[in-house]
Amino acid sequence: MLVNMIEILNAAKENKYAVAQFNINNLEWTRFILEECNKLNVPVILGVSEGALKYMGGYETVANLVKNLIKYLGVAIPVSIHLDHGSSYESCKDAIDAGFTSVMIDASKYELEENIRITKSVVEYAHDKNISVEAEIGHVGENNNGTISEIKYAEVDDCIRFCNETNIDFLAPALGSVHGPYIGEPKLNFDRMKEIRSACNIPLVLHGGSGIYDEQIKEAINCGICKININTELQQVWASGVREYLKENINIYDPRKIIKAGENNIKKIIDEKISLLGTK
Repeated sequence: MLVNMIEILNAAKENKYAVAQFNINNLEWTRFILEECNKLNVPVILGVSEGALKYMGGYETVANLVKNLIKYLGVAIPVSIHLDHGSSYESCKDAIDAGFTSVMIDASKYELEENIRITKSVVEYAHDKNISVEAEIGHVGENNNGTISEIKYAEVDDCIRFCNETNIDFLAPALGSVHGPYIGEPKLNFDRMKEIRSACNIPLVLHGGSGIYDEQIKEAINCGICKININTELQQVWASGVREYLKENINIYDPRKIIKAGENNIKKIIDEKISLLGTK
């Protein structure tokens, strides 16, 4: 069943576990994730980037795909469709109007005042329609062809002001993680994570969960992280499964068989991550 993400993450915060956001890229990935999480009887957040939205045919196409798969597969767990890194008020509004149950506005590239202004406008529109809002402060690193962009760590005082003035539901403070494959040793700032948790008292989100060591994930949850985004790792293991399948089945051309060749790898990672996060 589709739910507002507040229901999912407030339970995680209260009971000290985390919920995975698995990003979707097509029909098959959406089905694999829903099937496995339903089998495990755990809530799940389906993250949809603006790039994936463009690839999959737009906001309404994705929202209807998820809704119909939930019905077709008999999915009984809480599910949230979440816009990942919405770049503008308009993008978030389009997602909400199409039936997404949660959105992330990412105006972290702007100065704090402008980030607050844009985020506040999204919150006002979303909350009027009972939709939850996530926002980012600081700057999560990016893996750009093997080079990690600068990571701007979130400041505690900025986080306090940001939360107070925007009334967001979830905060994604940049604290050392990276989008894409991590290079070198992850340097998460757990002390600051604890400070932000105590000062803001809302569920915290860790972006760039792929490549973070298991012990660091566990420590992040202890420090207040309630949602961890996982995308790259699923892409990597899916691609590995497909390459192996095509190597052994050079005459296969049916795209359904080719795409499905990565299913077991994806579901294996889902099982491992759910166990690691302690999701209930």
